[in-house]
Amino acid sequence: MAKSAPPSNTPRTVKVPREPIFRWPSTWRGWIILIVVAAILLAGGYALFKWRSLYFGMPKLPETAELWEVHREPAMEFVDRDGNTLAVRGPRYGRSTDVSTLPAYVAQAFIAAEDKRFYEHDGADDAAIARAALSNLRAGETVSGASTITQQLIKNLVLDNRQTLKRKAQEMKLARELEKRLSKDEILSLYLNRVYFGAGLYGIDSAARNYFGKPPQDLEIHEAALLATLPKAPSKLNLRENLAGARDRQLYVLSEMVDLGFITRAQSEAARTADIRIIDPPVFDPQLGYVLDAAAERVRAMLPRLPGDLVVTISIDPKMQTGIEKLLIERMAKDGQAQGATQVGALVLAKDGRVVAMVGGTDYAASEFNRVTQARRQPGSSFKPFVYAAALEDGFSPYDVMIDAPITIERWRPENYGGGYLGPMTLSEALTRSTNTVAAQLGQETSEERIIALAKRFGMTSAMQPFPSLALGSQEVTMWELVRAFGAFQSGGLRMDPYLIDKIEDSRGMVLYQRPEYERERVYPHDLAEDMNAMMTRVVNAPIGTGGRAKVKNWTVAGKTGTSQDSRDAWFVGFTAAYVGAVWVGNDDDSAMKRVTGGGLPADLWSDMMALVHAGKPSESLIGAEGGVVVSESAEQRITFYRGLSQAFSVAAANRAAARSPQ
Repeated sequence: MAKSAPPSNTPRTVKVPREPIFRWPSTWRGWIILIVVAAILLAGGYALFKWRSLYFGMPKLPETAELWEVHREPAMEFVDRDGNTLAVRGPRYGRSTDVSTLPAYVAQAFIAAEDKRFYEHDGADDAAIARAALSNLRAGETVSGASTITQQLIKNLVLDNRQTLKRKAQEMKLARELEKRLSKDEILSLYLNRVYFGAGLYGIDSAARNYFGKPPQDLEIHEAALLATLPKAPSKLNLRENLAGARDRQLYVLSEMVDLGFITRAQSEAARTADIRIIDPPVFDPQLGYVLDAAAERVRAMLPRLPGDLVVTISIDPKMQTGIEKLLIERMAKDGQAQGATQVGALVLAKDGRVVAMVGGTDYAASEFNRVTQARRQPGSSFKPFVYAAALEDGFSPYDVMIDAPITIERWRPENYGGGYLGPMTLSEALTRSTNTVAAQLGQETSEERIIALAKRFGMTSAMQPFPSLALGSQEVTMWELVRAFGAFQSGGLRMDPYLIDKIEDSRGMVLYQRPEYERERVYPHDLAEDMNAMMTRVVNAPIGTGGRAKVKNWTVAGKTGTSQDSRDAWFVGFTAAYVGAVWVGNDDDSAMKRVTGGGLPADLWSDMMALVHAGKPSESLIGAEGGVVVSESAEQRITFYRGLSQAFSVAAANRAAARSPQ
């Protein structure tokens, strides 16, 4: 019998099969459970993906200060010094209005119309969303919305109007973010200032003033309820085109205000029957476009970055502006046409440089080109005062005598208007008569470069070339700079800085620019300015002066006429102690007029224009004018002596020439 092997002390390893991580179900119930779990996981993953995609690319909420400007179309409101609106370029946003300054029922009307639980939700009203969803489900279409005032604000300022789930989700999320940043009253104020009321009107201030002619603080209950109907359908319910439709919705708003306890039933009944008076839309002066264009250009030059909306206070006097426009347009239609002149430009500055009135042409609708600020024309003899001013600086006196006689300067032979020569005359008489030969001689004596430097010092900016004809005004300049330069004479030698802008604000009242007070720079000696004013006073008041038709009753006028070659330009530029101004007439195509001179139609228009400006003002004395009305006896004797001597020499020379000529 064989022996069995002895038992071993080494333990035996037994392999146990592993349980599988996943085992396919073996029953139909198991398969159902598996399918349900898989569906839940897939749906959850898909929902997570969709949730993330809803907010993908969502814009950030702007900084609080930016919310007042974001998505604003550029707009400028122009007001006069009394705050009256003169015109608006772009949409009308109105002035910033805080809800705390309004009667309680104004804000309550909008809450009743748009968001009854405004003070209860966190930016998105879940209860309202559920109610709206149920109503829409029952109707089978969208019949009810649930946007809160905060959501409407987000939609208008940050997002867009697309009706998509993604936009709605982002709107709700951003609305809740905004509610964490701003108080309820701040949100309501922002909403009331940015909401659209139709007819190009944004903000409750703009709507109240343009529909009812009053600030929003003065709105009555029926008016507030009527405005609250507009955000729902601002174009459809336009108060000037569909007042009946707006009144129907007004009844709903009043009813809701009663239910919410905002007003009593008696107040609601009174509001239902109250008369609605919608004012006519404002009508602005179309001719004011010349002023507004110039003002807008200066605003853009003054501010490195323009906010979305501006309130610009301009310097003009609306009454004077309108009166001067009417005067010039009527006179040009009557007298200008007969004399071959189709266009006019005019500018009036107060003695501090303030633009009181500006007329850039006869019809802004036909031509926006501004003959005051944009047109460069030859000033003719109205430039001569700067030639004489330079000569006085070089030591000449108003009563120095020069000879009016034929001269030639570098093959240029200046001639006097109307021909003829008068011989010896003082500088004062030469300016009074506007004698070309004397001005040309002075230009050579003092040099063209010196004259240009003086004109620049006085405020002219146009490029000028040192040609001999400069002395007779052959270099083109704008009326703006010419009047500015004459202002230095009026003040006794201080440079004038014309200004059209008093102040620039945004609609929230933040001042972006305020014209500063400052001392004017002296650019010419006071005593020489007195001499110049005396001479220019003679231009208007002396019998031999070319500007006699520019007189203004009870006021001393100093100035200078100007006529370019072939009567293409005709000017009168002058001043009293209170105002400086100019009138130009001519044609845009540079064609000649019918022998129009500065002492004719322009001087007439200047006189009539200044009569309007000075009406009712006490007269003031003009610096240096007392010495210019009458030439002193010694000066007259001097002129007579030189004239007689010149004539004697002329007769003797003629006799000698006759004696030498062959018989």
